[in-house]
Amino acid sequence: MTTLIESEEHQALRKAVSALGKRYGRDYITRVIEEGRYPTELWQEAAKLGYLGVNLPEEYGGGGGGIAELSIVLEELGASGAPLLMLVVSPAICGTVIARFGTEEQKRTWLPGLADGTRTMAFGITEPDAGSNSHRITTSARRDGDDWLLTGRKVFISGVDHADAVLIVGRTEDARTGKLKPCLFIVPRDAEGFSRSPIDMELSAAEKQWELVLDDVRLPADALVGDEDAGLLQLFAGLNPERVMTAAFAIGMGRYAVAKALEYARERTVWKTPIGAHQAIAHPLAQAHIDLELARLMMQKAAILYDAGDDIGAGEAANMAKYAAGEACVRAVDQAVHTLGGNGLTREFGLASLIIGARVARIAPVSREMILNYISHQTLGLPKSY
Repeated sequence: MTTLIESEEHQALRKAVSALGKRYGRDYITRVIEEGRYPTELWQEAAKLGYLGVNLPEEYGGGGGGIAELSIVLEELGASGAPLLMLVVSPAICGTVIARFGTEEQKRTWLPGLADGTRTMAFGITEPDAGSNSHRITTSARRDGDDWLLTGRKVFISGVDHADAVLIVGRTEDARTGKLKPCLFIVPRDAEGFSRSPIDMELSAAEKQWELVLDDVRLPADALVGDEDAGLLQLFAGLNPERVMTAAFAIGMGRYAVAKALEYARERTVWKTPIGAHQAIAHPLAQAHIDLELARLMMQKAAILYDAGDDIGAGEAANMAKYAAGEACVRAVDQAVHTLGGNGLTREFGLASLIIGARVARIAPVSREMILNYISHQTLGLPKSY
């Protein structure tokens, strides 16, 4: 039986991860960003404690849990001000896809390293001309003897500089219908013809964004993950966890912002009482808290459905959770900055940088408009506009 009331094990996990996150905190992440490096210390300690691979199978070094457990890890790290974006990518997307559809050799090669943090994998789906429309991907994979040749471009790919490989979404031609279908390939970072260049982002983050070029990258037959004919099933096996984890990322960020605002509102006194006593301050913060809690409930539902094997139900819930969490995060950060007034824009309080970060939760990995398209068409049965 599944329940949205957290078990004692989940509560213990939440408490333990929160303690880890608070030992590092926002100051640590800010310092890492300023130094232009990766949060290696936090990543390695999280791995040592078993948090990175909590969703991966035990027989390959993981914790034997699911996306429900991994989302708790990311949310609590975010609530402490020290989120790890690559949790969304390496164990959640790539680890899940390989665990579900990979060959035994692929599982033995990749899952233990993804679980203990010694290996990471990036995920390449977004393209310059496709945006959020995965059906317009033009990166092609064609056979050449027993090998595959991949050609195409990807943009806004996170953490490629620290990844051992990238799980690339390409399209192959169906021999029966002639139509293109998505397939997933493991591309080593040092593959010939595989190049990357950084994207100059206004957003300050430890994880950089990259543009990838694949120029007839030759891959062996076993670089293909799963069945060549499985198509969208395998793709959404990675995209649904991605949406759940993006929701966790947003909820954690929102919780951190609200906590900072509450701390300030309890102490800051302009007239006779702390500003938190005034409804103009208290009510918006209460609403932000409610919105975040509601988003978390939908995120938990999505994770439960996914872990139970209900891909269709999880798809709907994961999109709703990502939408709700993105909106709640933006409002929470905005209200937190507004509560602090001018102090909300200072480096000392560390909230201003979240303004841009919160927008990411609305935009990536799929825009809120495309989620509304999905819900209106798939859930409500309305005709497509595209």
